[in-house]
Amino acid sequence: MPDSPTADRLLELVERMQGRPVVVQADLVVDRFVSGTPKRISREAPVLILHYDGERSTPGGGANAVANIAALGGRPVVLGVVGDDASGRDLLADLRSRGVATDGVSVRPGYRTPTKTRILGGAKGTIKQQIVRLDVEETLTLEPSDRERFRQAVAAAGEAPVAVLSDYGYGAVDAEQVDELRRLLPATLLVCDSRYRLDRLPGIDAATPNEEEAEALLGSELTPTGAGGGDLPALHRSGGRLLERLGLRFLLVTRGSRGLSLFLPGRSAHLPVHGSAQVADVTGAGDTVIGTFSLALAAGAAPVEAAALANYAGGIVVMKTGTATVSPAELEEAVRSDPAPLSELSWVES
Repeated sequence: MPDSPTADRLLELVERMQGRPVVVQADLVVDRFVSGTPKRISREAPVLILHYDGERSTPGGGANAVANIAALGGRPVVLGVVGDDASGRDLLADLRSRGVATDGVSVRPGYRTPTKTRILGGAKGTIKQQIVRLDVEETLTLEPSDRERFRQAVAAAGEAPVAVLSDYGYGAVDAEQVDELRRLLPATLLVCDSRYRLDRLPGIDAATPNEEEAEALLGSELTPTGAGGGDLPALHRSGGRLLERLGLRFLLVTRGSRGLSLFLPGRSAHLPVHGSAQVADVTGAGDTVIGTFSLALAAGAAPVEAAALANYAGGIVVMKTGTATVSPAELEEAVRSDPAPLSELSWVES
């Protein structure tokens, strides 16, 4: 069987992540959380009345992947579009406060920055639960001026070993831009997370769909119904078919409480989840996974090593409320304290 990651090697990679550049072409989103404490049921309608406690905004969507790369010590080169609205201004200010350069972000007059507002409620001292979400959504078409700004930002950044494409369907990622990144960075590994059209972005090298997205692309379940996700030979065959169909070098599928599965030509690795299966909040976990995975690759990790670090990072972030990031110290502590994801890693070969 292929070599499996070791804790010492993963800790070395966390150190090597510092300062590594990663280009991130992304749909930039704002995640807003408004929290309150229940007061009573309204007399006007059968709805809960909350006493307003406060609110906060964080980078969401592809901007969350950027924030996670920065939090781990990487140097994200962000390419995207925001509106000239309050959400866009807040997002740019937040990214700059994290040390992220925003020269590659276009500000478009009249465009509404995608914003997802979650209303949270719960008693004082408890974890607030999402009650409803309100989305401000608007799609765009990249203009020549946007693409020129992206080219200038990539040229100014110099060589980058990895580029992330974070496609939430708002228009900042398209097939033409994939071709442009391939032209500008011919030796760069292109890693894509696309919610809706992974099969319509040819030219990428790797992808990180969740299990539901992978099954939609495959047109069938990854494992047979009733197998509980534990039929690794069947999972290996299904993932291998999807890998071949998409023409990728490798494919990382996030599987929730069942961990991660990495598919390469002729073999696959399956890692159990880090931490408890009882999570606090899965918001933005996929962005943490692709951010960690891509930054680890940029630091010289083999795909299975990058997957192991992404698995640890995903397990950490789902224990936090709201859209969150992971620090190098948290990642190192997870590797040191929990050997199970490495010792229980399973390889399957064709």
